Amino acid sequence: MIHVLVALLWLLHFLPSRAIAAVGDAMGAAAFWLIPERRRVTRINLAKCFPRMNAGDREKLARAHFRIFCRSLLDHTILWWAPRARIERLIRIEGLEHLRAATGKPGGAPVILFVPHFLGMDAGGTRISCEINVVSMYAKQKNAKADELLMRGRTRFGDQLLVSRQQGIRATIAAMRAGRPFYYLPDQDFGPRDAVFVPFFGVTAATVPGLSRIARIAGAKVLPCVTQMLPKGAGYVLRIEPPWDNFPTQDVVADTRRMNEYIERRVLEMPEQYLWMHKRFKTRPEGEARFY
Repeated sequence: MIHVLVALLWLLHFLPSRAIAAVGDAMGAAAFWLIPERRRVTRINLAKCFPRMNAGDREKLARAHFRIFCRSLLDHTILWWAPRARIERLIRIEGLEHLRAATGKPGGAPVILFVPHFLGMDAGGTRISCEINVVSMYAKQKNAKADELLMRGRTRFGDQLLVSRQQGIRATIAAMRAGRPFYYLPDQDFGPRDAVFVPFFGVTAATVPGLSRIARIAGAKVLPCVTQMLPKGAGYVLRIEPPWDNFPTQDVVADTRRMNEYIERRVLEMPEQYLWMHKRFKTRPEGEARFY
């Protein structure tokens, strides 16, 4: 069955980007009703983060999120199979000079590209791989064919290094010290272990303090990196910002709070594009009722 699905996806990449976007929008509209659990999680997350927003506007935002999500899924057909020239046209980079400056000096500090979970994150990762060799972490898929497809798709260009979560952070830090920027997505709820509780849109959220800790261990600079999807299949804009000043500090909790505050500002710019289907508030402080 998966071979048939892969074949259909491969055929899809020959369509113009606007046609793929239209298919993704239709698929997202259907998925909103066909996947009730993710619909429920999305509604809860939006209600927690935007309690003052009109309920009707939150519902519109939830539906828009499903459409954007499915569009981003189908755009993987371009990322995995389209020629490099098409990908470079589709995804524009702003601020590449900040990354070049941070990585261009022999013996310079390691670099972390801090990548929140916006739906353009994979497009951004593919586009950066056209410019520079990076290291990133991935979760091994249960299906061997799916795992092979993801690995091949994410390492098409250059000499990209994927480190599994089972390998741990040591291999990643070694790659950083060898000159590879770390394309790092730290803003999901992985449970209480090693997490700190800091606000996210005013809601206490279990948050991995890895950005602060890894930056301190590796002596790394942190450059925020967010990819925005443009309307109607017009492509993406990947924005790399200058390195953060005074980061990390000696206060891991304050650093992690700063990370969440940065994500909040970017979410307000494109709220439909954050990964609201994820159970961001799954882990609650002791004694607090579950949200989901």
